[in-house]
Amino acid sequence: MSGNKRHTCVFGLGWGDEGKGKVVDLLCPGFQFVVRFNGGANAGHTVYVGKDKFALHLLPAGVLHDHVQAVIGSGVVVDPTMLISELDALARRGIDAGQRLRISDRAHLVLPYHKIEDQLSEGAAKPGAKIGTTARGIGPCYADKMRRTTAIRFADLAGEADVLERARRIVEARKSAFQSTYGNDGGLNADDVALELKNARERLSSNICDTTALLHKADRDGQAILFEGANGVLLDIDHGTYPFVTSSSTGPYGIGPGAGLPDSVVTHRIGTAKAYSTRVGSGPFVTELKDALGDRIRDRGREFGTTTGRPRRCGWFDAVACRYSAAVSGATGIALMHLDTLSGFDEIGVCIAYRVDGRTLQSPPASASLLERAEPVIEFHPGWTEDLGGVSSLEDLPENARAYLR
Repeated sequence: MSGNKRHTCVFGLGWGDEGKGKVVDLLCPGFQFVVRFNGGANAGHTVYVGKDKFALHLLPAGVLHDHVQAVIGSGVVVDPTMLISELDALARRGIDAGQRLRISDRAHLVLPYHKIEDQLSEGAAKPGAKIGTTARGIGPCYADKMRRTTAIRFADLAGEADVLERARRIVEARKSAFQSTYGNDGGLNADDVALELKNARERLSSNICDTTALLHKADRDGQAILFEGANGVLLDIDHGTYPFVTSSSTGPYGIGPGAGLPDSVVTHRIGTAKAYSTRVGSGPFVTELKDALGDRIRDRGREFGTTTGRPRRCGWFDAVACRYSAAVSGATGIALMHLDTLSGFDEIGVCIAYRVDGRTLQSPPASASLLERAEPVIEFHPGWTEDLGGVSSLEDLPENARAYLR
């Protein structure tokens, strides 16, 4: 049993982009370890330190605090070139994150053929079947993880003498498969893959370790661990709006496979959500506003993706989806972000149910086609005009804003 009652997980209750990085940054002073346990470079956490903006994709947001040990767990798929680039970018700004980073030897590497497969697959899909992937190779890498024989882990990079030769064999097989399926091999080159692996071995070998043992020791020693989720529960491979999802377990239940500690050690599960809804890429979005209201929310909230720069789709808060994701994840608290974005709206909508095929639903159906046809049942609340920028307590919020929160 854990002797520490302070372990906390911060995760998204929506489709990502809920402000997890900001919450992690605020909480970091109370933690010695910050752990990424899922996803890959498809995540984008934006953190401001004073006026300095940091956009992180693989490194936990907590790495910006110099007392924090940053950990990339076994459930993360790591693009080594992007990770090295992130570390170098921080070093140029005076942050030596590499000394405080540990990478699980069980984590898998995202290599060029994964990204090429992502691009070829999405490019070949019919418009209605496009997943809206970030093309960062995440799904193909997780697929290789499940295939087993075509996967390369950091343990292989550190200890397997013939890993470069094995990578060459994988590349040749993948080129042939691409040619057969898509009519071209995407420019895949075995020498490029070998060079990436050599660079990764040279630059990251000192960071590779058994992070499961590291975290179990930290737990026994009474050190506080903050688990940092990527993406959001509505993008979860099992519980999200399948197939328009990511390829990992995005909620606190992903901590076991993704970090090696049982999720029962986590006392506080903080789900992040926006005061409205957003989504990037394809997939059903019941409350989406495809009009001037949606444009206004996007502009006021600066809703453009950290990872891709794509404009986010915007809509009213979806209480149906949020109730579901909070229940699935066992959220013990919610950090509601971007309430200030809604200042100045005469009225603000909340979706309280779905209506589809003559039925009223209080929970999201598993079928994406049903969700696509669903219409939101919207309850409108009076808005407020006050600027919330200087508000630091619940009591100082305008009455209508407090009523909206309730």
